Amino acid sequence: MRNGIYSQAQARTIDEGLRSYMLKVYNFMAGGLCLTGIAAWLIANTSLLRVFFNITPQGATLSGFGWLALIAPLILVFAFSWVVSSGTAKQVQMMFWGYSLLMGVSLTPIFLLYTQSSLVRVFLITAGSFGALSLYGYTTKKDLSGMGSFLIMGLFGLIIASLVNIFVKSSGLDWALSFIGVGIFAGLTAFDSQKIRMIYSSADSDETLTKKALMGALSLYLDFINLFMYLLRFMGDRK
Repeated sequence: MRNGIYSQAQARTIDEGLRSYMLKVYNFMAGGLCLTGIAAWLIANTSLLRVFFNITPQGATLSGFGWLALIAPLILVFAFSWVVSSGTAKQVQMMFWGYSLLMGVSLTPIFLLYTQSSLVRVFLITAGSFGALSLYGYTTKKDLSGMGSFLIMGLFGLIIASLVNIFVKSSGLDWALSFIGVGIFAGLTAFDSQKIRMIYSSADSDETLTKKALMGALSLYLDFINLFMYLLRFMGDRK
């Protein structure tokens, strides 16, 4: 009887710890999205636009600072795992915020290309879809690891095909890749949500849990951003 009471108490402790951990993941992710959106909006609507973009009658092109801001997130995302393994939770958190800020610079052109109403509409659609997919990944008893491996392979294929289409410039292929991209990142949202829950351990220190939460937040942040961008291609109204 006593062992049963201890087991129930331990289970409640794990459940409370898991809820706190997942809340931290989603709070970090939401904070990153807010920072990205604010940065992109400020640059698009203030004189900062000319710092990162060269504005001409033919359109906008990246300046030297713009190219730096575009390349920096790629470097940071590869360095992220190294900082997680060798740095402190505070250093990992600073890198996460820095990555979110630089992504805002990269996403500035969407405020120049699409109407504000369509951006809000697609964002809300993405948020609703993301929430449902993440909830499914968190609650399902089905092992999604096999699906995750397939989706990651598909992601590499999508990247290669997108690079090829830069030179081919096929509108039909672009439409097909957008459709595939929505499917891939919808699946990755569920897969990553389950993976984040599975790596939780009540025995971890606060430092380790914060690092895990930031790693999970970055994965879900990237899933959300990519899902939003691919949906925007279908549903966005251009200016």
